[in-house]
Amino acid sequence: QVQLVESGGGLVQAGGSLRLSCAASGRTFSSYYMGWFRQAPGKEREFVAAISRGGGGTYYADSVKGRFTISRDNAKNLVYLRMNFLKPEDTAVYYCAAKRTSNWSSNDYDYWGQGTQVTVSS
Repeated sequence: QVQLVESGGGLVQAGGSLRLSCAASGRTFSSYYMGWFRQAPGKEREFVAAISRGGGGTYYADSVKGRFTISRDNAKNLVYLRMNFLKPEDTAVYYCAAKRTSNWSSNDYDYWGQGTQVTVSS
């Protein structure tokens, strides 16, 4: 069982930056692939980024590639999402998720956080 708590959301102007954090409970954090997802009002939840167990592999949605960076600190049970050059269309609730399987599939995550709101003003 993994419990996930996101933080770092807020209001930022277009072109600005934010860093989201996700704190995970438990002693097996390094055994999970971690991902970030987002859900905008009236839209389905979509994949944003994922990172492998050791942090050596990352995978991004095309819409954020080159602007967002996912990273993790296994010693601290933390995963981050650095978001640069934010756009109004990045406005959404951002969720952290964890899964046991070792692949880049986005539909088999086992655990989810409660989400943190990111609002980008134009």
